[in-house]
Amino acid sequence: MNWDWEKLQQKQKERSTGGGGVKPPQMDDLVEKFKGYKFPGGWILFGVAVILLFFGTSMVYTVDTYEVGVVQRFGEFVRTETPGLKFKLPAFIEKVTKVSTRVEKETFGFSESPSGRTRLSASGESIDESLMLTGDLNVGVIPWIVQYKIKDPYDFLFKVEDVPLFLRDMSEASMRLVVGDRSINEVINNRPEIAITAKEALQKEMDEAETGIEIVTVELGNTNVPGPVQESFNEVNQAVQEKEKLIYQAKEEYNRVIPSARGEAEQAIKSAEGYATERVNEAKGDAARFTAQYQEYAKAKDVTRRRLYLEMVNLVFPKLGELYILDSDQKNVLPLLNLGEKWGIQK
Repeated sequence: MNWDWEKLQQKQKERSTGGGGVKPPQMDDLVEKFKGYKFPGGWILFGVAVILLFFGTSMVYTVDTYEVGVVQRFGEFVRTETPGLKFKLPAFIEKVTKVSTRVEKETFGFSESPSGRTRLSASGESIDESLMLTGDLNVGVIPWIVQYKIKDPYDFLFKVEDVPLFLRDMSEASMRLVVGDRSINEVINNRPEIAITAKEALQKEMDEAETGIEIVTVELGNTNVPGPVQESFNEVNQAVQEKEKLIYQAKEEYNRVIPSARGEAEQAIKSAEGYATERVNEAKGDAARFTAQYQEYAKAKDVTRRRLYLEMVNLVFPKLGELYILDSDQKNVLPLLNLGEKWGIQK
């Protein structure tokens, strides 16, 4: 655009000298004149720039450290990408879905859920997922947390439509299955064992459904009974504990008295058996000795009779002490008795 600067200066000069009364050009006029100017090939260059920018931004992308890029070509899975700066075909050809590999969690029975998912009844009211029926037909409040991570992005994206929802449903089903096989006291006192069993059951369901989910941990919160029955439940537990205490004391007394009585009885039995064995053996020995003597006596009766007599005399006489044999005609026996030596009489 060419401007007639000389004519413009002339008009300004005339205006300054008071002649002509012509106004200088306004900003709006300049803008309108500038809009009217046409750049040769400008729109083509602009369109090319836009196209290049579009292709450049859609072909270059970044996968973060804790992510995996899943690439689809015309909707079909072709590959996965590790963290870093990556390249792909334009957006209408290849699409990238980034899947996080961080450990995520789902909570059940707590005030808030990270995923914002809650179970609703047919009337639209929220259902407390922590209320469960135990094996002894008691109701327990059992909150728990499931921590998981994605181990197979392909299965996570393409095998199940809504994996987090499926995870919540299966987690609740697994926990109710485990709790339903145990009493309320077992649920309260054996939380680690229940958590391990529930984790194994949940992982089995995830693998069978090919969700691509790995269960990291299952943690049970503070397990108890509902508030309205808490006081009654505590009284029942106290009575059960008192009963177990009395049973323990009775068993302790039983273990103290019964073994002692059994030992004494065993000792008496063994003593009686020993005495019986001794008497039987003694009787058998006497019978054998008598039989042997009889056999010898039968062979030589006179000799055996005399030998038995002499043996008996030899056995009996030493026990009689001093023995005095007197003649029937002896009139005075005092000199023979030695009374002075026996009774300590002095001569």
